[in-house]
Amino acid sequence: MANEKPHINLIFIGHVDHGKSTLVGRVLYDTGSLSENDYRKLKAEADAQGKGTFAFAYAMDTLKEERERGVTIDVSYRKFEAKNNRFTIIDAPGHRDFVKNMITGTSQADAAVLVCSAKEGIQPQTKEHAFLAQVMGIKQIVVAINKMDEMGYQEAAYKKVYDELKKLLNGVGFKDEQLTFVAISAWDGENITKATTKMTWFKGPCLLEALDKLKAPEPAVDKPLRIPVQDVYTIKGVGTVPVGRVECGILRPNDEIIVMPSGKKGQVKTVEAHHEQLTEGRPGDNIGFNVRGLNKEDIARGDVIGKPSDPPTVAKEFIARIVVLSHPTAIPINYTPVFHMHTAQLSCRLAEIQKTLDPRTGQVKEENPKFLKTGDAAIVKIIPTRPVCVEEYAKFPQLGRFAIRDMGQTVAAGIIQTVIPVTK
Repeated sequence: MANEKPHINLIFIGHVDHGKSTLVGRVLYDTGSLSENDYRKLKAEADAQGKGTFAFAYAMDTLKEERERGVTIDVSYRKFEAKNNRFTIIDAPGHRDFVKNMITGTSQADAAVLVCSAKEGIQPQTKEHAFLAQVMGIKQIVVAINKMDEMGYQEAAYKKVYDELKKLLNGVGFKDEQLTFVAISAWDGENITKATTKMTWFKGPCLLEALDKLKAPEPAVDKPLRIPVQDVYTIKGVGTVPVGRVECGILRPNDEIIVMPSGKKGQVKTVEAHHEQLTEGRPGDNIGFNVRGLNKEDIARGDVIGKPSDPPTVAKEFIARIVVLSHPTAIPINYTPVFHMHTAQLSCRLAEIQKTLDPRTGQVKEENPKFLKTGDAAIVKIIPTRPVCVEEYAKFPQLGRFAIRDMGQTVAAGIIQTVIPVTK
């Protein structure tokens, strides 16, 4: 597989009802990743429910409950290819209660497509998602200004939303060279995989060309092995099979592994993906691996697998840079909400607020403030309520990001600067 195209994990973000699911379905259909047959089935189902316009959206919303409610709940994975790159789409829900999945998705993404309707313009979640993408370390964004068909494909309508979005994205810290803007209609399939005929004034690329110019990350094969566990299965006649995405390093059959924070050890018998045996699991691969010497009780979602020679770090405490997205009052010291880090979810305590920063410049605003409020960026010290594996963002970006949830919403998001490990 030496000539394989670079791989990019792509997340679609943006406000609910701005056309993300329709756009994803359209991209899959127009690149041949969604077959005519599948499309016809989806269309028939959408028509039967009197939701003809939802046919493409159904391509991703495979859960029955989602189809009936017409919203995207879980994070689903679909693949497609362009000339230079291959992509796995992580479809992030736009609904507010589903931000947690969006964070799980964003923390795995290499690039984002921010979908914003030309009709409605910037909405609360457009801002929240843009901000999250920045804090979660996404460096490349294709901004798709959608529903141009509903605006008569007028340049003025595009320009208005373009100016607002550019200001928003520059404001949260994205530089111009990290952004590509495209004018599209997901519904009409206009300017998706080939140049637009209805917007001759638009001089930029079509969506697929913009995606094909994105840079894939260098796979972190030379780093120590890190696999956050997503699920653990017991398969009859096989044994214990943890499932997760290889974030860095390589996992091969016969490798000795260690599960942290528990420190239990085992040996890998087989590695597989999509029911195929693999000779190795590489960064970016979602794999299952059969382990000898470990029972289902020895390993759980949120654990991290590594090699005994360089085990994943268990944090006693850590220093992080966070941004408060929304909190109805103020966040005091000793606040103990739920943290979502890679596949782990647990309560952590805000032990110190060391300083607040200006979110645009990063300069120090105030030393040792007593509390944080919406919009603040700060350096804080966090103490987990139970052992958890995290790493410094600079060394292992995938294991160094987190989101803070409380009261059914995302309160803050952040990246870890220093980990103080548990000493045995």
